[in-house]
Amino acid sequence: MEGENHTTVTEFILLGLATSAEMKHLLFAVFLAVYAITVMGNLLIVSLVVSEPSLHTPMYFLLGNLSFLDFCYSTVTAPKMLVGFLLRTATITYGGCLCQIFFFHFIGGIKIFLLTIMAYDRYVAIFYPLRYVAIMSGTVLGGLVWASWVGGFIHSIVQVGLIVRLPFCGPNVLDNFYCDVPQVVKLGCTDTSVVELLMVSNNGLVTSLCFVVLLVSYSILLAKLRAGSAPGRSKAVSTCASHIAVVTLIFGPCIYIYARPFRSFPMDKAVAVLYTLLTPVLNPFIYTLRNKDFQSALEKVTGRQKKLSPFSQATSLVLVKQ
Repeated sequence: MEGENHTTVTEFILLGLATSAEMKHLLFAVFLAVYAITVMGNLLIVSLVVSEPSLHTPMYFLLGNLSFLDFCYSTVTAPKMLVGFLLRTATITYGGCLCQIFFFHFIGGIKIFLLTIMAYDRYVAIFYPLRYVAIMSGTVLGGLVWASWVGGFIHSIVQVGLIVRLPFCGPNVLDNFYCDVPQVVKLGCTDTSVVELLMVSNNGLVTSLCFVVLLVSYSILLAKLRAGSAPGRSKAVSTCASHIAVVTLIFGPCIYIYARPFRSFPMDKAVAVLYTLLTPVLNPFIYTLRNKDFQSALEKVTGRQKKLSPFSQATSLVLVKQ
């Protein structure tokens, strides 16, 4: 096996989302706008969480981290895809492909663990409101977030380690707009059944279990909220409903892609677009930009910056209305 473990493929060809030049140009304009909104929306949330004392709470700290991860997540795939729309043939080097896979699953793994922490945060807030500040202290919160980063790193490095051991000596065409585990593994010049099983266990099984745990947790929280006061119940139910919506948007496509054999299906690219490009742009509006606390914080920032240019003021007002 030692002698066979070599790589002759130096680059992969990405087929992307379209073949005609007209469609490529149209998709370039659409996804450039989507990526720009993703960057502005998520970085706005991060800056508000950092700068506004009223948002220095565990829940908003976690939401700020999620927004930062959404920005990074879309940046792993979107720029390369946008450049590919402008080229006749989009390619990526072998090393670049491995880097993309690593960071894609590194950040994705962190998001999964962070969403679990957010469910725990809501559990403590609802079941132990008087002890919430003590339980979710800065030390505990920081430790949980760092643990999610470590978990994401382990999750990702295991997959890259398995792919590096595969020989690539034949086809180098990926029917996707970025490098991902299912398509790359299938190009290995050897029997990849064991690797596929390990990948499905690492990705699909863990993701499915986390999804079930989160749904059960939020179901228990919603049942508990029925006994609360009307004002408190309304706000908490709204928060939990937003969490459930984002959890479903993130975990649903991941389960579809990774919790099954690595075969191509007609809906694969559409699902990939959903969870790599559309979910990061939707999260800010689902979680935060419609939140009254965030709108109030944004209004404060806008009020302190009245001397800014008219363009900057107009941008801020548009985001508040959204």
